[in-house]
Amino acid sequence: MQHFVKGLVVTAAIINASLAAQAQKSGAAAMPVAEKKYVSEIRALAARPAVKKAMQAIIDMQPQTLSDHILLTEIPAPPFKETQRAEKYASMMKAAGADSVWIDKVGNVIAKRKGRTGKKTVVLEGHLDTVFPEGTDVTVKHKGDTLYAPGIIDDTRALSLVHTILKIMEQTGIETEADILFCGVVGEEGQGDLRGVKHLFSDGGPGKIDAYIAIDGWNMEGITHRGLGSHRYRVTFKGPGGHSSGAFGLANPHNALGRTIHYWSVAADTFTRQEGVRVTYNVGVIGGGTSVNSIPFESWMEVDMRSESPERLAGVDKLLQDAIQRALREENEMKRSGAPLTVDVKLIGDRPSGGSDSTLPLIQYAKSAIAFVGGAPKLGVSSTNANIPISQGVPAITMGSGGKGGNAHALDEWWIDDQSYLATQRTLLVLLAEAGIAK
Repeated sequence: MQHFVKGLVVTAAIINASLAAQAQKSGAAAMPVAEKKYVSEIRALAARPAVKKAMQAIIDMQPQTLSDHILLTEIPAPPFKETQRAEKYASMMKAAGADSVWIDKVGNVIAKRKGRTGKKTVVLEGHLDTVFPEGTDVTVKHKGDTLYAPGIIDDTRALSLVHTILKIMEQTGIETEADILFCGVVGEEGQGDLRGVKHLFSDGGPGKIDAYIAIDGWNMEGITHRGLGSHRYRVTFKGPGGHSSGAFGLANPHNALGRTIHYWSVAADTFTRQEGVRVTYNVGVIGGGTSVNSIPFESWMEVDMRSESPERLAGVDKLLQDAIQRALREENEMKRSGAPLTVDVKLIGDRPSGGSDSTLPLIQYAKSAIAFVGGAPKLGVSSTNANIPISQGVPAITMGSGGKGGNAHALDEWWIDDQSYLATQRTLLVLLAEAGIAK
């Protein structure tokens, strides 16, 4: 018996070490189960007859949830063109029984389910948009148990999850103290720059929001409680342009752009190697010019920089601005004739960073609910819709929609329905714990 117990201890130590190594590699930290108070609350909540009924209904409704998932995936939602999907989603939310449904002026679908008191408002959302341009074939292809389609996991699965939870709450008659807004949000990806969630928290939004739950990605155990901030710029150098021989001596925008990239990358390399919160930088897209024998009239690039730390983000941003001005000055000093170059620096993305205290009830509920359905909760950082409420001090998290997936943002994005109902059950428990079941 003593040998058996000792063996268990050793095995547990090995498993814990393995989990810690995996968490470190993925950038998320494996966390112990939540404080006992919240663990008990989630267990008591799950034991309520109405909630037990709802948890079973989630399993029973899996075929319909999957059907909705496929239907929505096959409705294109390119960047800034989410209208067709939004209109269908709004009709689905109306049919599910929401008290009121509307599409706001930026394109967000908002389905309101009134609470008993309405003294608090909780948001549950998935984002409508994908990264894929207009014209992309979004037909879902079945290969065995695997579904392939652009956007099949990012983030259409989340939309079907949110819709299912609304339907099940209606069917089982579960009432909450708080109002709940079930949302499909525009503009999460790329140059959408979180415009949908920014509007929700603006003066033109639906009103004060007290807690925010975003569903994005597929990891059932992850809890994003820290926002990875980013700055994105389009930098354009402009000049008169001309023939490569006949107009030789004009200032060349490509030269200035090349200098900028060099000066920024050298300075940023040193900066990012310094001790402190991680910060990254990248030149993602460049363009300009008309032919090999022409001095270009413009040269442009789009760049991205990210960090959890506003100070570190500001630091690498300043290095870019300094590099731009140095490159502009040097190229203009070298010109032999013609007008000087000018530069236009346009901010095309600004996602605020920030972090939430892991002791917040919302985070404790999430950890407890994940453990309740058999998972190992992990806290982490990412750039999601939760960045906005987190940066404003509103309790907010992002959790995955379940199942297994891969190749996000690629044409062969895939998803397998591997016990995805667990993520739906987990989400229901977190939502009800935060919104409060009406007494």
